[in-house]
Amino acid sequence: MFDAFWRAVAYCLHPMVIALSLLPLLLMVVLSFGLGYFFWDGAVAAVAAWFEAFDLVQALLGWLERIGLGGLRAVFAPLIVLVLATPVIVLVCLLLVAVCMTPFMVDLVGRRRFPQLQKLHGGSWLVGIVWSLGSTLLAVIALVLSMPMWLIPPLVLILPPLIWGWLTYRVFAFDALANHASADERRQLMREHRSTLLAMGVLCGYLGAAPSLLWASGAMFIALAPLLVPVAIWIYTLVFAFASLWFAHYLLHALQRLRASVMVEVVDPAAPAATPAVTPLPLPAGPSNP
Repeated sequence: MFDAFWRAVAYCLHPMVIALSLLPLLLMVVLSFGLGYFFWDGAVAAVAAWFEAFDLVQALLGWLERIGLGGLRAVFAPLIVLVLATPVIVLVCLLLVAVCMTPFMVDLVGRRRFPQLQKLHGGSWLVGIVWSLGSTLLAVIALVLSMPMWLIPPLVLILPPLIWGWLTYRVFAFDALANHASADERRQLMREHRSTLLAMGVLCGYLGAAPSLLWASGAMFIALAPLLVPVAIWIYTLVFAFASLWFAHYLLHALQRLRASVMVEVVDPAAPAATPAVTPLPLPAGPSNP
């Protein structure tokens, strides 16, 4: 796992990987600013009106004003909109990386490190889309159901990265094996290495939480949003590109070892050669002795 980690870090410096990371960035920036232009004011007004109906929120804002943090009232609703938009941005970035970048990066790892590894094409493009969308739907349901528990301080640092990690593991593990492994090999590897793959996904989930620190800058982030939003999106893109490379290095190596072990079981060069049975030749027919 650690060997694949450092190899993935090195591959992130490849010029084509850096160039490809700009494609999802461009698409996401256009989408984000387009949605922001048409829906930002309405979303902020709707959230502000929704909070005004809750006495607890108003009491919290009044307490902040009394302790000298009254300026947070103006940025509270925009920050909530950004926090709610973050999971959508992360999901779209992950899917864009899976569609636009992962096939190239898996092929790059296969050509440079595993040129002799046969491609059995056990996962078609359509199956990959269904797999990714189904996993994403389950992750969204888990996020929505777990949101009330995010109010408990320790859980907000545990539940979202776990969900992102599970989704990252499901999507990138499938994509890493789609071309090279057969369907049976893919299922076997994902079953045997489930705990390691999930740990890798969770680590990537925590790395993906780094851009969320930008939201914590409060009013400064609101003022610099046109600059910081593209930066955050690019960080998300690079994190998922790294995750894709990490899973590709780990799983293609595991696939190579799996096939080598199968070949040893089928043809064991250490096994002694079987001695062929010797059938006695029949005696020639002749006159019987007296």
